[in-house]
Amino acid sequence: MRSVVMVSGSGTNLQAILDAQIADLEIVAVVSDNPEAYGLQRAIDAGITAITVDYQSFAKRSDFDDALYAAIEQIKPDLIVLAGFMRILAGDLVNRYDGRMINIHPSLLPAYPGLNTHQRAIDAGEQWHGTTVHFVIPKLDAGPSIVQYQVAIRPSDTAESLADRVRIGEYLIYPQAIAMLTSGQLKLENNVVYNNGQELAAPEVLHEQENN
Repeated sequence: MRSVVMVSGSGTNLQAILDAQIADLEIVAVVSDNPEAYGLQRAIDAGITAITVDYQSFAKRSDFDDALYAAIEQIKPDLIVLAGFMRILAGDLVNRYDGRMINIHPSLLPAYPGLNTHQRAIDAGEQWHGTTVHFVIPKLDAGPSIVQYQVAIRPSDTAESLADRVRIGEYLIYPQAIAMLTSGQLKLENNVVYNNGQELAAPEVLHEQENN
């Protein structure tokens, strides 16, 4: 499955995906909106084409959207993997890759879409937090979920310590979800997730190990 991974920063989820050596996954390009993103260097080190569509170089958001769409269309990927890509994608691009674009979000969706999820969960007095792999639809962080990783919020947790523990789960479940797609096990049809032909009523949930 020819895939594009999109990053804006350090690319640690990209590295986890590379390290997992997922069967039938060929990452043909890494695309970033940020020319300083270390994820681009990770791509180069792995012998993968690195492409920058610099958000700051466009006077209008629509011009950036058009350039990003054109860059991806030149590649014609089977799958788009958002791995810390910090721009909201235009609806045309999302709809073009319906069922073929996934994201990982640091909360137990549908709770806490958007930013600052760890502090928001702590401030709300939640007992549980985590991360979710989901299909991407035009509405932000609202696509059908595939798999989640759940951690208990400890009394001593700060946003930083909670983020560190959630990140461990990200590196586990994102390669797992991608492998489910590349094997043909997982599909999205009419906004419904099917796992081996059966409707996925709820995402699979992995739990933090006690020694983390």
